[in-house]
Amino acid sequence: MKQALHLKIGQQLTMTPQLQQAIRLLQLSTLDLQQEIQEALESNPMLDVSEDEHSQSSSEEQASNTQAPETASSAEAAAETTSAASDSDFDDTSLPEDSWNEKIPDELSTDSSWEDTYQSSGPSLSKEDLDSFESNDTAEETLQDHLHWQLNLTPMSDIDRLIATNIIDGINPDGYLTIALDEILEHFQAQTEQQFEEIELDEIEAVLHRIQQFDPAGIACRDLSECLSIQLQQLPSDTAWKKEALKIVQQHIKLLGTHDYRQLMRKTRLKEPQLQQVIELIQSLNPKPGASISISTAEYVIPDVIVTKQNGAWTVNLNPEVSPKLRINSGYAGLVKRADNSSDNTYLKNHLQEARWFIKSLQSRNETLLKVSNEIVKRQAGFLDHGEEGMKPMVLHDIAEAVDMHESTISRVTTQKFMHTHRGIFELKYFFSSHVSTATGGAASSTAIRALIKKMVAAENTAKPLSDNKIAQFLDEQGFKVARRTIAKYREAIGIPPSNERKRLV
Repeated sequence: MKQALHLKIGQQLTMTPQLQQAIRLLQLSTLDLQQEIQEALESNPMLDVSEDEHSQSSSEEQASNTQAPETASSAEAAAETTSAASDSDFDDTSLPEDSWNEKIPDELSTDSSWEDTYQSSGPSLSKEDLDSFESNDTAEETLQDHLHWQLNLTPMSDIDRLIATNIIDGINPDGYLTIALDEILEHFQAQTEQQFEEIELDEIEAVLHRIQQFDPAGIACRDLSECLSIQLQQLPSDTAWKKEALKIVQQHIKLLGTHDYRQLMRKTRLKEPQLQQVIELIQSLNPKPGASISISTAEYVIPDVIVTKQNGAWTVNLNPEVSPKLRINSGYAGLVKRADNSSDNTYLKNHLQEARWFIKSLQSRNETLLKVSNEIVKRQAGFLDHGEEGMKPMVLHDIAEAVDMHESTISRVTTQKFMHTHRGIFELKYFFSSHVSTATGGAASSTAIRALIKKMVAAENTAKPLSDNKIAQFLDEQGFKVARRTIAKYREAIGIPPSNERKRLV
């Protein structure tokens, strides 16, 4: 083979660091963006927060310093005089020798406290301070912690306490026992100690019944029937329909789950009004008792854009509290010298360029977000006026064509970005949905179809709930061509059970 050199002309797309930074900021959520801005402010001395009040106070201070220099010098002299006087006041030699001894009494009563005689020099804690300390304690009590706390207050032998510990460890967050008692018995029998070999299944069962009396009611149950039975048994003896409710949850729980009320009335020999009262008593119980102990942390959402109606038109504005306005620190920027190549000057130059890129990327992010949000509001004005039923079908490609951007950019803009409207706070992704054909040849949004299904189910007769076929027929009469399987998919997406599970007694 012969070696040779060839010259070739071509084009290649390269992502510069500035473009990479702009794309990364574009896809950040509000909380991540605030953290990114804070890190940039801490690492780059050229960046500063632009605050109007701060600039006004600094300008007034500068004007006062230039107009009255003699006043400043006199203030300094007064400060020196004050400091000298304060030093002399706190000089130990200026106090009489017996002044400390006169303050200490010779004898103190046995029931006296330190605060009665001496005043504490430390700061006193108010009720607000104590409340703030308690609020800073973010450790949450788990279900196991709550049960172990009750176990420590319960008198038990060492073996029973060890069995109870194993049972509590096998309870899931809903309050159900996930391990079989036989497995616990095998665990103890596998131990080499002789005291564990003498443990029998009846003893583990007895400890389990002891734990089932703990709070919350129904804890450590093995199935739904046992959970409801424990809660019913702990009700007062004079509770109405308690006996009938126990019979249903222990013997006919499957019929209750399938809403087969005719079989229930035949097996329990109850009439329809009586069965309705029994079911109301059962529905007052908690099928997941452990969930009442586990406290879920609230998740806060900060909207990126705010939609308001002004002069009869919907307007979109960026949330001013999302990110602070950044500017170049003029004090540090003035230290940069063009012809200086020293290390300090190079350091300032690099940070100045990085600060300009960062501010430009933030501006580009805000402009893109505002442009996309305006187009979304323009197309979904029916949703803002009439609710979910007024939603129109829209995909990423529609917005990308309207704002002259790529679909990937629209996807980054609408992910984890939220819009505040008078109907609530919605993620920008919420306004995108597939279309459903109509009888007139048009298209309807799948979100609007879901809203219609929810409205029909809310107005149905609970004794004869609407089936998926019946809902499809009603939608067809309104001009929407939706298949039965599509109705079932939409119904499951919005959390509506099938018709047989929605059946209720009148």
